[in-house]
Order: sequence, then C-alpha cells, then structure tokens
Amino acid sequence: MARRRIPYLEGEQAVSAVIKASNSLSETDPVFVMAVRYLLEELAEVAPGNSVEVRVPPLGATQCIEGPRHTRGTPPNVVEISPKVWFDLALGNLTWDQALAEHKVSASGVRASLAEVLPLALKHVKR
Repeated sequence: MARRRIPYLEGEQAVSAVIKASNSLSETDPVFVMAVRYLLEELAEVAPGNSVEVRVPPLGATQCIEGPRHTRGTPPNVVEISPKVWFDLALGNLTWDQALAEHKVSASGVRASLAEVLPLALKHVKR
C-alpha cells in the first residue's frame, strides 16, 4: 500500500476546489499542488507496484504498476506529464490515448501505460 502524506478528506477537498475553480488555478497555487500530489498518491494506491515511475515535474512523482522492480539509475518505464495534463487524465477529462496522440505525455518503456488505471475513481469529489 502507498504511503499517504495527504489525508483522504483534505486531498479530495483540494481536487473538488480545483474543479470548482474550473481548472483556472495556477500550477503553483497550494490547492492545485495538493490536488496533483493527492492524485499521485491515489494512483500508487490503486495500482501498487514499482515497475513504472510517473513524474509530474516539478510537483511530484510516484511508482506504480506491478512488475519488475528497478533498483538503480533511470527506471525502464517512465511516464512524464505536466501537472495540468495529469489532473485531467486522473479525472477522466482527457483519455490516455488522447494525451498520447496529442503528445501531452512522454511514455517510455514497454509497461509505461496508465490506460488501464485511469481515470481514478474518487469517492467524495464533487464534480
């Protein structure tokens, strides 16, 4: 299980606040930052593992998806996404295939796909 740093209620309230703001918050707004990090924590919980590293610079990164574990250097499976695109993917406002087709995601490695685990199912987020 993923190590949580943001309590569920606070994280889901942050996600709801970003949605309510119509995604108009800047990527440095503390509420947006918390929402993005919470969604990364949620990904690690619903897809536990260490075979894919998901990077959302400069806000955070997580490892997920079961499979071979890497121990040193650059992981063999890396997904890099901007904070706004990650937020939209996690909530289902953008599909994985759309993001790839529009070059909004950098994915390298044979296991570097989040199509099977996105969008995230959030229990208490008001949309």
